[in-house]
Amino acid sequence: MIQHVRDKLVCRACEAITQPPAPSHPIARGRAAPKLLAHVLFAKYGLHLPLNRQSDVYQRQGIDLDVSTLAEWVGPPAATLMPLVDAMRSHVFAAERIHADGTTVPVLAKGKTRTGRLWTYVRDDRPFGGPDRPAAVFFYSPDRGDEHLAGYAGPMQADAYAGFGKLYQANRKGGPIIEAACWAHGRRIGPQFPDAVLTSSATSTNETYPITLDFEATMSSI
Repeated sequence: MIQHVRDKLVCRACEAITQPPAPSHPIARGRAAPKLLAHVLFAKYGLHLPLNRQSDVYQRQGIDLDVSTLAEWVGPPAATLMPLVDAMRSHVFAAERIHADGTTVPVLAKGKTRTGRLWTYVRDDRPFGGPDRPAAVFFYSPDRGDEHLAGYAGPMQADAYAGFGKLYQANRKGGPIIEAACWAHGRRIGPQFPDAVLTSSATSTNETYPITLDFEATMSSI
C-alpha cells in the first residue's frame, strides 16, 4: 500500500491554510495504480487477452475484478496516451515513403462475432540509410475505410488489396498516393500468366518488370 501524507500549513500572520495537491492518477479518484493499468492494457492489446479472461486469471489468484471494472480502466488511460499516439502518427506520415497493410479481426458483439479491420502503417528508412527512427502505428475501423491516410501523399508499399485502388487515382483529394507494388505478391500471380509470356524472349528482370525498375529509379532519385 502506498500512503501519501499531505501536511496542512497555516500562516501565523494571515491564517491562510495551504496543502500540497494530491498526486495525479490516470483515472480521477481511481484506485488502480499506473503499473496495474499498464499491465491490463498490455495484456489486452499486446498479448490479445480479452478482459473476461483477465478477470478469470485474477479470480484464480483470489482477486475479484469484474469485467465491467476492467473495461472502465481501459478508456481513461487510452485517452491519456492520445498525445503520444498523435505524435507517432505525425512521425510516420511525415515520411517520404510508408508501408501499409490491413487484416481482418474478429470483434465480439452481442450474440455474435462481427468482422473489423486492423490497419498498420510503418515508417522504416533504415534500408535507405535514413537517420530517422522507424515507427509503426495501428488503427482500427469497423469497415474498409481508409480515412487514416487522408493527410498523406507519396509512395506507399502495399499488397494488391482492391480497396487501395482509389488512393492511386490522380484526382484524389490531397494528392495521389504512388503505388509501390510488393514483389512477393507480384510473384504469386506468375503461374497465372499465359505460357507465351513466361516463355518469351525476356531473359532478364529488366525486361520482365520495366514498371518496377522505373519506380526504383524514381525512388533512388528522391
